[in-house]
Amino acid sequence: MATSRSPHDKECTVDLGAQYISATPEYAKLHTSYYEELISAGVLAPLTTKVVGMKVTDEGTKHYVTPSGVSSIVKHFIKEADIDTKFGHHVSSIETNDGKWNVKTQQGEADDFDAVVLTMPVPQLFGLTGSVKELLENDEKLRSNLLAVDYSSRYALGLFYEKGTSITLKDGEASAQYVTNDPIIRFVAIDNQKRGAEGNAPSVVIHTSVPFGKAHVEKTPEQVQPMLVKRVQEMFPEWPEPNFIKCQKWRFSQVSSAYPGLPGCVTLSDGLVVGGDGFTHSNMDGCIESAKAIAAAVVQYVSKCKHMMSKV
Repeated sequence: MATSRSPHDKECTVDLGAQYISATPEYAKLHTSYYEELISAGVLAPLTTKVVGMKVTDEGTKHYVTPSGVSSIVKHFIKEADIDTKFGHHVSSIETNDGKWNVKTQQGEADDFDAVVLTMPVPQLFGLTGSVKELLENDEKLRSNLLAVDYSSRYALGLFYEKGTSITLKDGEASAQYVTNDPIIRFVAIDNQKRGAEGNAPSVVIHTSVPFGKAHVEKTPEQVQPMLVKRVQEMFPEWPEPNFIKCQKWRFSQVSSAYPGLPGCVTLSDGLVVGGDGFTHSNMDGCIESAKAIAAAVVQYVSKCKHMMSKV
């Protein structure tokens, strides 16, 4: 859920990850309170424009867009939680320390916590040191289940234009289209139009195909960007030059093989929980289901601690 902004116009934004939210009748009912909250706050709005090639989903499925960008979903819940959020801290080590968890970052910062929740892509767990590494090495079944989690990889390209620029797809009524039988491009969208923000400067997002992402996963965005720009120019020669381009690499994109049993989360040790879409599936409803499982695990641990303290 990443929204990028043009350095020339803060109102010109593009979603380089999730493009729209699809709520099946089952999840719309199960997660009614979350959808109603987001719609009421103006974070979600119905998708009203045409998307060529969209997969036929369950009858009654509703599609939503985010007028202010898909990152507004995350920002909404952070704001409602009233928490102190610190960004740009790369965790490197997690150690047990006198009943607490000591978390260290690559920058050398450290702090102790009663409970720790990890929601990074599952393969990144194996890059951590300390007690986490020991827990993963000493439980063969857990390690095997975590190693079974697999993700697709892809690149995304964001094109930003000046206000007043005319950008259209081949189907003039469509705001987005899925591309078939192309070795590089899988999805193209006039992002501001798709999100109902036609008053803003145009922005375009391009997603690569899964095979292309897999073939070039070890390259850098700087190496791949010229390839994507060239292909876009071939597909849409009538488009003018953008005034800014951003290439995004998603090494871990959508989950292609989730944790066996889809538990939502797994408790590695008392007060140490791992979760995220790798334990459910890669859409907003999968994230909500994982969050609910994580919250239940943390509450259970806190209740256990309080019960033990009451006995002392």
